[in-house]
Amino acid sequence: MLTAHLPAGYCLTKLMKDRPPLLLPVALFFSILPDFDLIWFFLVDGRQIHHHRYWVHIPAFWAIVGTVSLVAFWRTWLSPYVVIAIAAVFLHLVLDSLVGGILWLSPWDNTLYQLITIRPTKPHWLFSFVLHWTFLAELMIWGLALALYRQEGRAAEVPAQPEVVAVPVVRTVKSRPFE
Repeated sequence: MLTAHLPAGYCLTKLMKDRPPLLLPVALFFSILPDFDLIWFFLVDGRQIHHHRYWVHIPAFWAIVGTVSLVAFWRTWLSPYVVIAIAAVFLHLVLDSLVGGILWLSPWDNTLYQLITIRPTKPHWLFSFVLHWTFLAELMIWGLALALYRQEGRAAEVPAQPEVVAVPVVRTVKSRPFE
């Protein structure tokens, strides 16, 4: 995935019921957290090692962090945030598994597992990815995020109307007798 991690985190949160406050920013942050390794990849490593081989893209690391965090914060007010954070990270890893490759069996196996291999058919790798049919999955995630955003906007615009119950009103009018 190149661009769809953030909208995928948005969709993950918006499809949940009974969201506590600030759950969306937590999900958005953790949905892109594994790609913070790109700073190291470009500025320090000089693109020598595929960034999916760094520790932030290794599922075993996140499984340990998630397990320890869930045990530590279970039945506290932080538990929904821990759950969404770990879910967002694993969603990131699953999406990267489509075409990018993830070390799902690390530390026992050093193989990057991916569903589809994109061959370099264009002069630059970016064009090979964007012009490949699998990029439609990213566009679909963006479309779902946009639809959820628009749906939420429409729901916020139209306030819920209170139910109107017709109650017959009977008025008695006192009049003076004719004189």
